[in-house]
Amino acid sequence: MRFSLQREVLLKSLSQVVNVIERRQTLPVLSNLLVQVEDNHILLTGTDLEVEMVSRCEAQEAENGETTIPARKFFDIVRALPDGSKVRVEQTGDKVEVRAGKSRFSLMSLPAKDFPSIEEMDATDQVQLAEAALKELIERTAFSMAQQDVRYYLNGLLFDFREQDLRCVATDGHRLALCETTLEQTGPKRKIIVPRKGVHELQRLLEGGERSVSLEIGRSHIRVKRDDVTFTSKLIDGNFPDYEAVIPIGADKKITVDREALRAALDRTKILSNEKYRGVRVEISPNLLKVQSNNPEQEEAQDEVEAETPVDGLAIGFNVNYLLDALGALRDEKVVISMRDANSSALVQEASNNRSRHVVMPLRL
Repeated sequence: MRFSLQREVLLKSLSQVVNVIERRQTLPVLSNLLVQVEDNHILLTGTDLEVEMVSRCEAQEAENGETTIPARKFFDIVRALPDGSKVRVEQTGDKVEVRAGKSRFSLMSLPAKDFPSIEEMDATDQVQLAEAALKELIERTAFSMAQQDVRYYLNGLLFDFREQDLRCVATDGHRLALCETTLEQTGPKRKIIVPRKGVHELQRLLEGGERSVSLEIGRSHIRVKRDDVTFTSKLIDGNFPDYEAVIPIGADKKITVDREALRAALDRTKILSNEKYRGVRVEISPNLLKVQSNNPEQEEAQDEVEAETPVDGLAIGFNVNYLLDALGALRDEKVVISMRDANSSALVQEASNNRSRHVVMPLRL
């Protein structure tokens, strides 16, 4: 096996794959990349047995073959080489030599036949959508996923295919984030849960733009294909809670406020909030929203923001980080906060549409 190509091309392919690989592995070969050279194309594959990433690029002076190379060391070597370098990689016995200019590195390899691959999946459904749309769905919702929750089905992102549109939903039991987009063609009616690591790898991989990506869904896997990379992840086998039941209905107390002004006020009052609970008290009166916080050291903060609302005498507590995350996921200049009373959840959404919705549970202060 032998190939050569420009450092920047190789580095881009390596950076797409290397983060999938865990630093601590039970199998030594899982710390390696599978490198395959076929007809002047290089395939780089990394996996942790849950998530698999395959990156493709064109090579020069290539000789077909396959081997595995220590992933982090190979990535660090290529990253440290000078810009514009031409990198030559060649297998000699049980080692792989990497050369660029006057630099030379010799890395131990392991046989390609020992490298595991996620089992072949039979795609039962397939959906095409713009890469930018998928990236937006994930960015607006992924932060609400649970972390290491015993309710394992919350440690991931729900993809709810609804024939004409696709919703992504995440919740950790204290808040919920939902975003939807319209599909170009009628898709399946199906719900799947992509695990947390897979979601973060997808978020890092997607670049936006109008080019299409293909989503292939099997019984226990999802595969996302782009012209230069293929991402495969196992799915979480579980039932996601009925998220539509969580979205407040009949929340008639509405407050319209400038998103950036509210975010700045929350950022300031957060400084003196209780470090454990991060609670803030929100008081609403006609055309005014007041934010207050205090902490065990008897310190207090208060800020005010102009708001469009007829509501009077409503006070409610929230985790300030949950409100800030919700505001950060929205794009409109104005946001609408809807509530029923001081004990009910708040629905936060853009003033112009309800494509992205965020539910934040109240906090008893």
